[in-house]
Amino acid sequence: MNKKVSFKDLGLIDYKKCWDFQEDLFAEILTVKSSNRKEGEKVATKNHLIFCEHPHVYTLGKSGDEKNLLVNEDYLKIRGATFYKINRGGDITYHGPGQIVGYPILDLDNFFTDIHKYLRLLEESIILTLKEYGLEAERSKGETGVWFDVGTKNARKICAFGVKSSRWVTMHGFAFNINPDLSYFNNIVPCGIVDKNVTSLEKEKGYKIDVEEVKQKLKRNLVRLFEMEIF
Repeated sequence: MNKKVSFKDLGLIDYKKCWDFQEDLFAEILTVKSSNRKEGEKVATKNHLIFCEHPHVYTLGKSGDEKNLLVNEDYLKIRGATFYKINRGGDITYHGPGQIVGYPILDLDNFFTDIHKYLRLLEESIILTLKEYGLEAERSKGETGVWFDVGTKNARKICAFGVKSSRWVTMHGFAFNINPDLSYFNNIVPCGIVDKNVTSLEKEKGYKIDVEEVKQKLKRNLVRLFEMEIF
């Protein structure tokens, strides 16, 4: 099994450009896997971990309801936002400056073939990172993501997830709210959940957070949990 993972921080990048980049890496891994099913020497599949931020954008997963976008195209233009229907699971979410968006493009045959475990470890990486800031985050039963005060009127999500997998190869990932403009979430029903709020690390701590510092902590936690060898 190849646990070497190529890490790239793409900075602020257009959503569609990054989606196309993901698709290319995803397709490359699937092509190698197809070739490996034939006779002959097996070629190790590659793994990738991408961090980035996006300009304001709303994305709707394949099982999502477009009614959860609460504004029209003209209003999106006024707010400088775009909208895409995409091929991940989950409903609608927002990406924007001040988030850490993570896209693990992994061949889980190199790690473990269990999507449930994959999602739980991604959640755990966020939970552990928040703990380093003195915050106790948790999971909400039946709702993928990372939350605070689950089961109370003050329940709120700080990290959303939406993934795609094919033949144990993953793409898409998570959006971790560090210092985003949370007003953009008012234009959607986040993840299709009507009775819970959205928060950020900045809001929870009461001051602006160094995003680069969070990235380093998060990357370290991902490496440990997945036993990755980053290069």
